[in-house]
Amino acid sequence: MRHGKKFNHLGRKSAHRKAMLSNMACSLIEHKRINTTLAKAKALKGFVEPIITKSKTDSTHSRRVVFSKLKDKYAVTELFREVAPKVADRQGGYTRIIRTGKRLGDNAEMCLIELVDFNEIYGTETKKKTTRRSRRGKGGAAKTAATEAKAEEVVEETVEEQKEETPKAEEAPAADAEETKAEDAASEEE
Repeated sequence: MRHGKKFNHLGRKSAHRKAMLSNMACSLIEHKRINTTLAKAKALKGFVEPIITKSKTDSTHSRRVVFSKLKDKYAVTELFREVAPKVADRQGGYTRIIRTGKRLGDNAEMCLIELVDFNEIYGTETKKKTTRRSRRGKGGAAKTAATEAKAEEVVEETVEEQKEETPKAEEAPAADAEETKAEDAASEEE
């Protein structure tokens, strides 16, 4: 009888089950997503998420605890170098299970299990906020009136600046003309 046995034994003895989950976790960390059956993916999720949580604190003790579960030093270094910094702000739920249908041979439910922060399709979606403009809306007319008023102010300022510069330009030739007249007068007197 299986009274009080809460987790799926996956049809294996405990040593075989632990080795299989360890190997699957190493593959998941290395490749960021793997295809497997739904039952194995659910068991793997419960196995790998506490390991990822432990990897957030990079200490010798946490590395040893993670290595005792994974038994692969390359997977441990990958976990602490690449995965842990990316999931540092996430409180949990590091994996996602996506069902892909039934397997042809034995009709087993298949799925894709992946690390959430390493998915380029789901993670990079940024929705642009589009605005709908109405012909009758007051907000659009008010905005256009405000922008037109600003444009008129800018034009008036530039016109005033040009007016201030032009008299100076006119005064300079007049001063030159007066100097030339004074020089002509002086040359005539001699």
